[in-house]
Amino acid sequence: MSQTIDTSTHHQPALARDPGSIDSPVGRRLKTFAKGAVVLTTCVLVLSACTNASGSASGSAMNPTTSGSSSSTFDPASVIPDQSLASQVPASIKSKGTLVIGSDTTYAPAEFLGGADNRTPMGYGVDLAKAIGATLDLKVDVQTAEFTGILPALGPKYDLGISSFSITNERLKAVNFVSYLNAGTTWAVQKGNPKKFSPDDVCGKSVGVQTGTTQEDPDLKNRNDECLKAGKQPIDIVTLKNQTDVTTRLVNGSIDAMIAESTLIGYAIQQTNGAVEKAGSVYNTSPVGIAVPKNDTALAELIQKVVAKLIAEGTYEHILDSWNNSDGAITNPEVNPAVKS
Repeated sequence: MSQTIDTSTHHQPALARDPGSIDSPVGRRLKTFAKGAVVLTTCVLVLSACTNASGSASGSAMNPTTSGSSSSTFDPASVIPDQSLASQVPASIKSKGTLVIGSDTTYAPAEFLGGADNRTPMGYGVDLAKAIGATLDLKVDVQTAEFTGILPALGPKYDLGISSFSITNERLKAVNFVSYLNAGTTWAVQKGNPKKFSPDDVCGKSVGVQTGTTQEDPDLKNRNDECLKAGKQPIDIVTLKNQTDVTTRLVNGSIDAMIAESTLIGYAIQQTNGAVEKAGSVYNTSPVGIAVPKNDTALAELIQKVVAKLIAEGTYEHILDSWNNSDGAITNPEVNPAVKS
């Protein structure tokens, strides 16, 4: 495996992309994210995209490899088909016997490629897709797609989109969503927090962050502005192209803390065997949803019933637990939930 070039910089964050553009990949996810194993970042996007900074993560001292490693113990065969729900599957889907799902498989631990060939879709989003298919007595075909191309292709190409889509008012104008997770931003430090880092006092501290994420801008940018206005030392913002490299810096002690999407911090803790730990609480949370064609409310309502059943029977919890992401669990999936942005 070729070694990833160190693209770190120490600077004040660059300006964010225009969040008003429907094609702006501002967040998932909520801005851009990197391909690779422990790709960490945040979400909230507009219609067509939620993330993905290009570039692949390399294996590192912390253990993750390019595609991430599977920790799932979920077996779709353990899900018993619900014939009552299966009878409600639209004829167009039932006739082919397969639920076709579009997913940008570059976002571990939610959706990524792994396995022996590094081409097998996996992650908690993929496991949820398999559980939905099994409940409806359907095969599941998770197709890798560019993030920005998934929502426009719902209906003609994909039956559903499962790609860590943050639910936003902008996106709700174009598609239906069924909520299945909450995600936000949080911090991580070395195990035991030897540098005594506090999210409440980041001025003068070195903080690692993935380039192009909302954690970089506006979060750290705004915090740094506040430090300067208060006459304090600026934040030493260390930006890296790949989140795996950010995590490695933290494990090695060359930065005081890192900031990323909450679900990805949980995965980093798992992949480093506890060499890092959370610091502070999760904030700026937003619902993540399964995308359904706008003209098919009946399908959205069916998917909501399936997710609710998976929650009630414990399958949903088992899936999230196996990926160390139970913090984002919900108890009441909704069709087109009210959101702030």
